[in-house]
Amino acid sequence: MPPVVLDQIKFELEPEVLFKRLHLDPEGEYAAEMVALAKRVAAVARPKAIYRVAYIQDRGEDTVTIEGVRFTSRTLRATLAEVERVFAYVATCGTEMDEVPVPEGDFLGEFCRDTVKELALGAATAFLTAHLKERYSLGKLAAMHPGSGDAIVWPIQQQRPFFSLFGDQVEARIGVRLTPTFLMIPNKSVSGLFYPTEVDFMTCQLCHRERCPHRRAPFDADLWEQRVGATAPAA
Repeated sequence: MPPVVLDQIKFELEPEVLFKRLHLDPEGEYAAEMVALAKRVAAVARPKAIYRVAYIQDRGEDTVTIEGVRFTSRTLRATLAEVERVFAYVATCGTEMDEVPVPEGDFLGEFCRDTVKELALGAATAFLTAHLKERYSLGKLAAMHPGSGDAIVWPIQQQRPFFSLFGDQVEARIGVRLTPTFLMIPNKSVSGLFYPTEVDFMTCQLCHRERCPHRRAPFDADLWEQRVGATAPAA
């Protein structure tokens, strides 16, 4: 099945959410300025996603081959042990918001723009999740992401083969490209595999970074032993 692009994703800025993310007092000195900037950024936002249905073709001791692309990760192998079909995807805030000017050295303004981009990415992933559940009659979904969690879990270097699942369509269709260090541009983009599951799972459960600002679940030592089975990284 060829990749599917979702580019008609609704995004509306909610000022109360913005203030919470920025840690700003709605009546404070910079509130009006930040809301005005955020509205300009949100006005051009075009969040997008691309996905494809893919099937697992082979499994090794610590490898999984998906549509001819082999990934090396004991964790990925263990996580997908009972899975045959996955949904490879890339979602992004879009390239458009970076065109809204922010004065050089205006760190709060940069933070504000980045926050709006993050909210737009959230809209893209939520839309994609709902789309997959409806179109494919899916129940609960979980996801794994290259580079998420501790480095050993699913190394970020495997972003390159992951993107190859889409040929040249990711940058061509939704504007996301990889840097030489395997990061994505725009910076508020995410890649990964959705898969059906009956068990809640987040890669945060396999991450030792206690102070990560994006943590959504506590570290799970038992799950680490089951799916990673390696010595934990030094503190």
